[in-house]
Amino acid sequence: GEATIGTVFMFMQYAGMMSLPIMLIGQQLQQFQAASASLNRIRDLRAIQPALTDGPGAGWEGLRTQAPVVGFQDLTFAYRADTPVIRNLDLKVPAGEVIGLLGRTGSGKTTLTRLLFRLYDPQDGAVTLDGVDIRQARLDELRGRIGLVTQEVQLFDASIRDNATLFDPAIDDARIIEVLTDLGLGEWLARQPEGLGTVLRAGGGLSAGEAQLLAFARVFLKDPGLVVLDEASSRLDPATDQMIERALDRLLGADGSGRRRTAIIIAHKLSTVQRADRIAILDQGRLVETGRRTDLEADPESAYARLLRTGLAEVMG
Repeated sequence: GEATIGTVFMFMQYAGMMSLPIMLIGQQLQQFQAASASLNRIRDLRAIQPALTDGPGAGWEGLRTQAPVVGFQDLTFAYRADTPVIRNLDLKVPAGEVIGLLGRTGSGKTTLTRLLFRLYDPQDGAVTLDGVDIRQARLDELRGRIGLVTQEVQLFDASIRDNATLFDPAIDDARIIEVLTDLGLGEWLARQPEGLGTVLRAGGGLSAGEAQLLAFARVFLKDPGLVVLDEASSRLDPATDQMIERALDRLLGADGSGRRRTAIIIAHKLSTVQRADRIAILDQGRLVETGRRTDLEADPESAYARLLRTGLAEVMG
């Protein structure tokens, strides 16, 4: 008899009305703790200083489209101090020549291109363009001279225009359309509802071949003097592969329609390597053979000739 049914009902009703605000306060406290932890991580990230810093400048502003001489001088590099990936490597690529870089997986081929872009600095030796150590150049100055095409193409949640120019507003639409058409993407572009303004989605919207051709378009629009092709034509269907082959001919000036560029080709396909003026073979970070491709082909004792006899894809894979 201490409480009536009405009092009990009122107590339960008020308790129910209180539970929702208390639960919301608890959720907000959790969100606040998560935000606080995220702010701490952001502060820590902003406090990190890059290990690579801009050089004073190499004076290459007017030479962006000029084919440079590429040099790797007594180069030694390791991701971990006790495991060198590149060992005392000396290699020179003359201006306007194409070099085919071969070697088993893990031999250091891709590492050389990372050093060329100065994603890392070597522990010993130097990478040079036209005899100038790339550490003397500003990073944007260096990377403005180099074009890169890989088998994995990064797309952005942005328009076709921005994906093709990598967000460079200085390139006009007429030039973009001209390059895309020349590379075989004219019909694809004509099907887009908003033309160059059509938004692409990261990771989708293009076939593998179309994405590869878009990567070539980026290089043509950038018009660098040095290009790096890292297995750029692998794993494509035959029809698309022919389009990529034509794009390669245009990019390297092999079809006579354009100027010659200095080029470094990392490839497992024999047809791609056949474009090379020179061949360099790496093994465990060391240069085991280099020379003109025709001379190495003619020498039955050369490592390159043995690769041709054995099968390039089988040996290099």
